[in-house]
Amino acid sequence: MKRILILSIVTLLGFSSIHAKDVKRQQKRPVDYVDPLLGTCNSRWMVTPGPCTPFGMVQLGPDNQDTGWKAGYDYDIDNIAGFSHIHSWTMAGLLAMPTTGELQIVPGDENKPWSGYRSRIDKKTEVARPGYYSVFLDDYKVKAEQTSTKRVGVHRYTFPKNYRSRILFDLHNNDEYGFVLDNAYLLKVSDTELCGFTYQAGNGGARFQDYSVCFYIRFSKPFLTWNGWRKDEIVRNLDDGFQAGWGDKKFGFFVEFDTEEGEQVVVEVGLSLVSCDQAKLNLDTEMEPYGFDFDAVARDSEKTWNDLLSRVEVTSDDDDALRKFYTNMYRSFCARTTWSDVDGKYIDMYEKQQQLSNPEDVVIGCDAFWNTFWNLNGFWNLVAPEYSKMHVNSLLELYDKGGWLPKGPAGIEYSGIMVASHSIELIAAAYQAGIRDFDTQKALAAMIHQQTEQGRPHEGGGWVGNRCLNSYLKHGYVANEDGPVSNTLEYAFDDWSVSEFAKALGKEDVAKTFAKRSRNFENIFDPNVKYVRMRNSDGSWFEPFDSLGYTTFLGSGYVEGNAWQYTWFVPHDVQYVVDFLGSNEFCERLNRGFVASEPWKFSSESVDFSESLASMGRLPINHGNQPNMQAAYLFNYAGRPWLTQKWARAIMDKFYGKTPQDGWMGDEDEGQMGSWYALSALGLFQMQGGCATEPIWDLGSPLFSKAVIHLSSKYYSGKTFTIETVNNSAENIYIQKAYLNGKEYNCPWLYHKDIVGGGTLKLIMGPKPNEKWGSAPEMAPPSMSHKAVR
Repeated sequence: MKRILILSIVTLLGFSSIHAKDVKRQQKRPVDYVDPLLGTCNSRWMVTPGPCTPFGMVQLGPDNQDTGWKAGYDYDIDNIAGFSHIHSWTMAGLLAMPTTGELQIVPGDENKPWSGYRSRIDKKTEVARPGYYSVFLDDYKVKAEQTSTKRVGVHRYTFPKNYRSRILFDLHNNDEYGFVLDNAYLLKVSDTELCGFTYQAGNGGARFQDYSVCFYIRFSKPFLTWNGWRKDEIVRNLDDGFQAGWGDKKFGFFVEFDTEEGEQVVVEVGLSLVSCDQAKLNLDTEMEPYGFDFDAVARDSEKTWNDLLSRVEVTSDDDDALRKFYTNMYRSFCARTTWSDVDGKYIDMYEKQQQLSNPEDVVIGCDAFWNTFWNLNGFWNLVAPEYSKMHVNSLLELYDKGGWLPKGPAGIEYSGIMVASHSIELIAAAYQAGIRDFDTQKALAAMIHQQTEQGRPHEGGGWVGNRCLNSYLKHGYVANEDGPVSNTLEYAFDDWSVSEFAKALGKEDVAKTFAKRSRNFENIFDPNVKYVRMRNSDGSWFEPFDSLGYTTFLGSGYVEGNAWQYTWFVPHDVQYVVDFLGSNEFCERLNRGFVASEPWKFSSESVDFSESLASMGRLPINHGNQPNMQAAYLFNYAGRPWLTQKWARAIMDKFYGKTPQDGWMGDEDEGQMGSWYALSALGLFQMQGGCATEPIWDLGSPLFSKAVIHLSSKYYSGKTFTIETVNNSAENIYIQKAYLNGKEYNCPWLYHKDIVGGGTLKLIMGPKPNEKWGSAPEMAPPSMSHKAVR
């Protein structure tokens, strides 16, 4: 009896503990699972743990690294140099830092935390969540907190009792690419307000960049002194303006206060690329509801994020899985940057002021659109179609002003980054998904221009168009002497996307022309070696052949990849590759690549911890780079969907981590890795990037027992699409049976309309493959060479 009573108590206590965890989990919101510190080791400039809003101009965050590749914030460095306001690709500016004690005007060395104005920190004091960041600066005894609106950074500094506490602003701060400070000017407006601008020219790989960072700063407490530094000269008690000389490597200013113990000073910083007046307008407009109420700004930012994240509700007993999902979803909306002001003014690629005609539109800057058709495009279209619409109209605005679609319009410049013209897919997929409130005729004209005019330097700076287009049009492929042969595949997919878009608009002649061109990829498939291969202008094959060699950026070979990887790069006609290799060799070769790459977590960075082009090329499956991100889903097209389920799960488990050190194996790439994970965790992917006139979704292996997608009422049905799994676990990764809206379903893919019309997909999962489900040849997803049976 006593043993029974003890067992009953133990059981009851265990049940109570489980129940308490369930209740706690039910009380948490999606935003509560986001960890902005995840993956912040070995990350790029754009991955900051600091606050921003979706597509925000201000991306305020801590920096602690010296200028150089992957500069910015590294979790494993236990000091902070300051908090800069811009973390957009190739762009930086305006670092703030509260200090006390001896004045320092240089940030110091990341490996010497006692040097410069940086401060040591205790990582236990660091707090990061969407819309908020804080840390205690040990060397100054100051608590630093940040939040933001779209165009305003808001700081709150809690000082010790101190004579002449200060807040300094470095206008030539460390960043990833470095920049030249061509000019800078500061002006005191009052004893609580300052304004100014910097004119910055890009350096190194960002030489296309020229932009002004205009700012208007407002303090909650009057400052006693306003001072500056230029080179090594400190100029105290400024009254009028203060100007930098061309190329000054040291330039900044600081204000001083006498502070009591625990006294808080709030600083609001409005930004604009247009003018100081516009920065003030942004500040006044966005901060009007708040005054200096820091907490209210942080609450509203958090609510904005929670509303967005709640569009996908996932259910799991695994808190780590929830944290990984919502953090990756969060990153999908972080790094793209709005560069137009609250009234629609912006600076174009000629450095001229422009005005948007539609107040709902914005102009957006970002890194390359290189292969975003496998991640960001589809995720935005499905979950947040209004963001896709914003992006499409931004692209068309830039086409209006500059005459070309951009490849990666950082700072509204023609960066010319990467290859092909995959902004085409962003526009085409939005239309095919049902997002059609943009000028479709203008969009088609822009696409045709992009695919028929040889690329060149642009009058406003940078590079526009396709660098190797003439070679592609002359030979039907990009000849080895003229550039990367892999561009043939990229250009062909763009051609097909134009064709499908034209077909949807009823432009049959255009559709036929580009559909024919889209088959140019066949010209580099060598039947003797059974791979794509570098080909000379006279039609001969380049010797010697190496399936894992000749990785390049702009020269001959394969852009950041190799023949092994690019042989699979025919998104519009995977069936051709299946037929070319034979379904058995197709699957066996691909599976061998996964087996060989799994010990390295499917990342070239795991091999030698470098980002050299050579290391990118030698690993068969390199999920950490764009050309390979579709690999797991290829098996669906060759009759072995269970291998898609196996390897998609393996990538989610091994490549994507849950700590600051292993969130992503390398470059998160402005939401590309995050959105791939978020889609794959739902069991979804788009091989064709959603660009077909009847777009489809490939099915993988969902992570969650239940996922509910709340669909847009403006663009879709306004209903929900639910993905339910039964017996799902880390072991039960294979689909045994599927039911779509209650009816048995045997295809490893869905039409887009199946999802956005609302409904339920139910998957029965198990530990072993059901090799009969979805494997019949007629059940394969549609390709250019294979029509759907549904």
